[in-house]
Amino acid sequence: MRREVMKSHSRNVVRKKGRSAFTLIEATVVLFIIALLLLLILPNLNRQRERAEATHREAMVGRVQTQVDLYLNDHPDQKSVSYEDLRRGDYLTKQQLEKAQKLKIVINGHDVKG
Repeated sequence: MRREVMKSHSRNVVRKKGRSAFTLIEATVVLFIIALLLLLILPNLNRQRERAEATHREAMVGRVQTQVDLYLNDHPDQKSVSYEDLRRGDYLTKQQLEKAQKLKIVINGHDVKG
């Protein structure tokens, strides 16, 4: 009888101490699963980032083209437009101008290309 009490008592102690602990194998399996999920997710994230950058670039090209058209409506004697013209006439803010130049958007006469 005493042995059973001691056994049950020692089991309770072990359970209380080890209740939230992982074994080495369990921890390894969890790390493996996380690594596998990262391998599946990361390429998709890079693709999505590239798509977002392309969409941002297209939107910026459209914005610059609109400003070029507005500038040419206000200055019909101009044959070509530069970023300096757009900045001087307050057609583009300083931030928009910097973004457009960073994205290497080119104004070619009346057309804007990205």
